[in-house]
Amino acid sequence: MKQLQKYFAAAALGVIAAAPAHSQNFPTKPVRIVVPLSPGGGMDAVARGLAQKLGEAFGQTVVVDNRPGAGSQIALDITASAAPDGHTLMMSSTTPVIHPLLYKSRFDLARDFAPISQVSAQGYVLVIHPSIPARSATELVQHLKANPGKYSYSSSGIGSPIHMTGELFQVATGTKMLHIPFKGMGAAYADLVGGRVPVSFPTIISSIPHITAGRLRALAVTPAKRVQAMPSTPTMAEAGVPGVVVVNWYGLVAPAKTPRPIIEKISAETRKAMQSPEMAQRLLAEGSEAVGTSPKEFEAHIRSEQALWGRVIKQAGIKAE
Repeated sequence: MKQLQKYFAAAALGVIAAAPAHSQNFPTKPVRIVVPLSPGGGMDAVARGLAQKLGEAFGQTVVVDNRPGAGSQIALDITASAAPDGHTLMMSSTTPVIHPLLYKSRFDLARDFAPISQVSAQGYVLVIHPSIPARSATELVQHLKANPGKYSYSSSGIGSPIHMTGELFQVATGTKMLHIPFKGMGAAYADLVGGRVPVSFPTIISSIPHITAGRLRALAVTPAKRVQAMPSTPTMAEAGVPGVVVVNWYGLVAPAKTPRPIIEKISAETRKAMQSPEMAQRLLAEGSEAVGTSPKEFEAHIRSEQALWGRVIKQAGIKAE
């Protein structure tokens, strides 16, 4: 009996000793951040900036692996199936929160993954191709009402925040447009800039180059307040479209059962990266806000977003396509 007690005591000490070792030894090989959207969009830009910072902190290569499609389900499946050792992470957004509220999904972001940290918050901007004769959001609404069903708008995928923003805009204004989903806004820009899908609500960070070059016209931003990157662009409410306030976020998650010390280590380095003046100033200039939260804080945020978007979908009567 005493020998058995000694065995269990030694085993328990081994588990306790092994926990910090997980963190001390991590990472032992290159780390990848799976991004559920195509290159060229706002999430991709933020992920690459963070990957560089984490690579410097870890002394290992951190690569971005773009896996777009199926409302983030492809990237979620890859991440969920990866070894829970911290070497495979995923940059998430509001999309995996919204998708299960509209479609059957085996994934719950907070339940089936290990939240690490929210990294940023960013708004969207209502943009149109210059071929549309509208200089303001109210003029666009008038034009859309005069041409019901004639125009389409693009999004980064079905169930994405950009899709939801477009639906909320139509509910708030009594307009009707055809929704054209793409595998990320990087893929959508070709048709948007070409005028084939002339309306969208992309992230501010990804749209600024096109707006500055005159390829797209900005009419209003979706945060409650104006953003530093586009100070002359009004909010939706200021532009005469109340009730459309949307702020998206990006954050890191890992496969479920990833050891807690590793989660805490990645979270700590992520917070350091996002709090650095370089990242904070860069994101602010691009229409985003750097955020760094603990795993518990990020999990609570995900849960609050699930409740919020559930109410929005119900109130707006949004149905799966």
